[in-house]
Amino acid sequence: MIQEHVSVTLIINKTQKLDKLITMEREFVMLKPDAVQRGLIGTLINRLERTGLKIIGMKFLKVTKEMAEKHYEVHKARPFYAKLVEYITSAPTVAMVIEGPNAVAITRKIVGATHPADAAPGTIRGDFGIDIGRNLIHASDSVENAKMEIGIYFKEEELIDWTPTLAPWFTE
Repeated sequence: MIQEHVSVTLIINKTQKLDKLITMEREFVMLKPDAVQRGLIGTLINRLERTGLKIIGMKFLKVTKEMAEKHYEVHKARPFYAKLVEYITSAPTVAMVIEGPNAVAITRKIVGATHPADAAPGTIRGDFGIDIGRNLIHASDSVENAKMEIGIYFKEEELIDWTPTLAPWFTE
Protein backbone atom coordinates (compact mmCIF):
# COMPACT_ATOMS: atom_id res chain seq x y z
CA MET A 1 0.00 0.00 0.00
CA ILE A 2 2.78 2.48 0.87
CA GLN A 3 4.67 1.50 -2.28
CA GLU A 4 1.60 2.32 -4.47
CA HIS A 5 1.30 5.75 -2.83
CA VAL A 6 4.96 6.50 -3.50
CA SER A 7 4.59 5.50 -7.17
CA VAL A 8 1.53 7.70 -7.65
CA THR A 9 3.29 10.63 -5.96
CA LEU A 10 6.29 10.23 -8.25
CA ILE A 11 4.05 10.19 -11.33
CA ILE A 12 2.22 13.33 -10.16
CA ASN A 13 5.52 15.12 -9.43
CA LYS A 14 6.93 14.18 -12.86
CA THR A 15 3.73 15.47 -14.52
CA GLN A 16 3.93 18.74 -12.61
CA LYS A 17 7.55 19.19 -13.67
CA LEU A 18 6.62 18.52 -17.31
CA ASP A 19 3.87 21.14 -17.09
CA LYS A 20 6.41 23.66 -15.79
CA LEU A 21 8.79 22.93 -18.65
CA ILE A 22 6.01 23.75 -21.08
CA THR A 23 5.42 27.17 -19.46
CA MET A 24 9.10 28.19 -19.40
CA GLU A 25 9.80 31.51 -21.11
CA ARG A 26 12.87 33.23 -22.43
CA GLU A 27 13.35 36.95 -21.87
CA PHE A 28 15.84 39.30 -23.51
CA VAL A 29 17.47 41.85 -21.20
CA MET A 30 20.06 44.49 -22.02
CA LEU A 31 21.97 46.58 -19.53
CA LYS A 32 22.28 49.84 -21.42
CA PRO A 33 25.37 52.05 -21.74
CA ASP A 34 24.43 54.15 -18.69
CA ALA A 35 24.25 51.04 -16.46
CA VAL A 36 27.66 49.89 -17.71
CA GLN A 37 29.26 53.34 -17.37
CA ARG A 38 27.88 53.75 -13.85
CA GLY A 39 29.36 50.42 -12.73
CA LEU A 40 25.99 48.78 -12.03
CA ILE A 41 26.43 45.54 -14.00
CA GLY A 42 26.86 43.27 -10.96
CA THR A 43 24.17 45.00 -8.91
CA LEU A 44 21.57 44.75 -11.68
CA ILE A 45 22.39 41.16 -12.60
CA ASN A 46 22.14 40.27 -8.90
CA ARG A 47 18.63 41.73 -8.76
CA LEU A 48 17.57 39.52 -11.67
CA GLU A 49 19.26 36.35 -10.40
CA ARG A 50 17.77 36.62 -6.89
CA THR A 51 14.32 35.86 -8.31
CA GLY A 52 15.36 32.35 -9.32
CA LEU A 53 15.32 33.10 -13.03
CA LYS A 54 18.47 31.79 -14.70
CA ILE A 55 20.80 33.42 -17.17
CA ILE A 56 21.32 31.12 -20.15
CA GLY A 57 23.29 33.57 -22.30
CA MET A 58 25.26 36.73 -21.65
CA LYS A 59 27.55 39.00 -23.70
CA PHE A 60 29.45 42.19 -23.04
CA LEU A 61 29.27 43.99 -26.37
CA LYS A 62 29.16 47.24 -28.25
CA VAL A 63 25.93 47.21 -30.24
CA THR A 64 26.44 47.90 -33.95
CA LYS A 65 24.30 50.37 -35.86
CA GLU A 66 22.76 47.47 -37.80
CA MET A 67 21.82 45.62 -34.61
CA ALA A 68 20.35 48.79 -33.09
CA GLU A 69 18.31 49.58 -36.19
CA LYS A 70 16.88 46.07 -36.21
CA HIS A 71 16.19 46.15 -32.46
CA TYR A 72 14.44 49.52 -32.59
CA GLU A 73 12.77 49.04 -35.99
CA VAL A 74 9.33 49.31 -34.38
CA HIS A 75 10.20 52.93 -33.43
CA LYS A 76 11.61 53.93 -36.84
CA ALA A 77 8.90 56.51 -37.56
CA ARG A 78 9.08 58.05 -34.06
CA PRO A 79 10.97 61.31 -33.49
CA PHE A 80 13.29 59.74 -30.89
CA TYR A 81 14.45 56.85 -33.12
CA ALA A 82 17.78 58.38 -34.20
CA LYS A 83 18.67 59.25 -30.58
CA LEU A 84 17.86 55.68 -29.49
CA VAL A 85 20.19 54.21 -32.11
CA GLU A 86 22.91 56.74 -31.32
CA TYR A 87 22.65 56.11 -27.58
CA ILE A 88 22.60 52.30 -27.60
CA THR A 89 25.66 52.24 -29.88
CA SER A 90 27.59 54.86 -27.85
CA ALA A 91 29.23 52.53 -25.31
CA PRO A 92 29.32 48.87 -24.23
CA THR A 93 26.21 47.02 -23.11
CA VAL A 94 25.46 43.66 -21.52
CA ALA A 95 22.99 41.47 -23.42
CA MET A 96 21.37 38.55 -21.61
CA VAL A 97 18.85 35.81 -22.13
CA ILE A 98 16.99 34.90 -18.98
CA GLU A 99 14.83 31.80 -18.66
CA GLY A 100 12.19 30.63 -16.23
CA PRO A 101 8.47 30.39 -15.58
CA ASN A 102 6.80 33.72 -16.43
CA ALA A 103 10.24 35.21 -17.16
CA VAL A 104 8.86 38.17 -19.14
CA ALA A 105 6.34 39.32 -16.52
CA ILE A 106 8.72 38.75 -13.59
CA THR A 107 11.61 40.56 -15.27
CA ARG A 108 9.45 43.53 -16.25
CA LYS A 109 8.25 43.87 -12.65
CA ILE A 110 11.85 43.93 -11.42
CA VAL A 111 12.83 46.46 -14.11
CA GLY A 112 9.95 48.87 -13.40
CA ALA A 113 8.13 51.45 -15.52
CA THR A 114 9.94 52.89 -18.56
CA HIS A 115 10.13 56.37 -17.03
CA PRO A 116 12.08 56.20 -13.76
CA ALA A 117 9.80 58.86 -12.25
CA ASP A 118 6.90 56.40 -12.65
CA ALA A 119 8.85 53.34 -11.48
CA ALA A 120 8.09 51.96 -8.05
CA PRO A 121 10.73 51.96 -5.33
CA GLY A 122 12.42 48.57 -5.23
CA THR A 123 12.51 48.27 -9.02
CA ILE A 124 15.74 48.79 -10.93
CA ARG A 125 14.55 51.99 -12.57
CA GLY A 126 12.87 53.20 -9.38
CA ASP A 127 16.05 52.77 -7.37
CA PHE A 128 18.72 53.78 -9.90
CA GLY A 129 17.10 55.84 -12.67
CA ILE A 130 16.18 59.51 -12.92
CA ASP A 131 15.81 60.16 -16.66
CA ILE A 132 13.80 58.33 -19.32
CA GLY A 133 16.70 58.64 -21.77
CA ARG A 134 19.01 56.95 -19.26
CA ASN A 135 16.78 54.26 -17.79
CA LEU A 136 19.54 51.65 -17.41
CA ILE A 137 17.93 48.49 -18.71
CA HIS A 138 15.80 47.03 -21.48
CA ALA A 139 13.53 44.01 -21.07
CA SER A 140 11.34 42.61 -23.83
CA ASP A 141 7.64 43.30 -23.37
CA SER A 142 6.40 39.94 -24.70
CA VAL A 143 7.58 36.41 -25.42
CA GLU A 144 7.32 37.16 -29.16
CA ASN A 145 9.48 40.31 -28.93
CA ALA A 146 11.94 38.49 -26.68
CA LYS A 147 12.35 35.80 -29.33
CA MET A 148 12.98 38.43 -32.02
CA GLU A 149 15.43 40.41 -29.87
CA ILE A 150 17.29 37.29 -28.73
CA GLY A 151 17.77 36.47 -32.42
CA ILE A 152 19.51 39.81 -33.01
CA TYR A 153 22.12 39.28 -30.31
CA PHE A 154 22.48 35.50 -29.88
CA LYS A 155 22.76 32.34 -31.92
CA GLU A 156 20.84 29.38 -30.48
CA GLU A 157 24.10 27.50 -29.84
CA GLU A 158 25.28 30.34 -27.58
CA LEU A 159 22.44 29.68 -25.13
CA ILE A 160 23.28 27.16 -22.42
CA ASP A 161 20.79 24.65 -21.06
CA TRP A 162 21.65 24.11 -17.40
CA THR A 163 20.00 23.63 -14.04
CA PRO A 164 21.11 25.67 -11.03
CA THR A 165 21.62 23.54 -7.94
CA LEU A 166 19.25 25.84 -6.01
CA ALA A 167 16.42 25.48 -8.55
CA PRO A 168 14.29 23.24 -6.29
CA TRP A 169 14.27 26.01 -3.70
CA PHE A 170 12.58 28.50 -6.07
CA THR A 171 9.76 26.43 -7.58
CA GLU A 172 7.81 23.31 -6.68
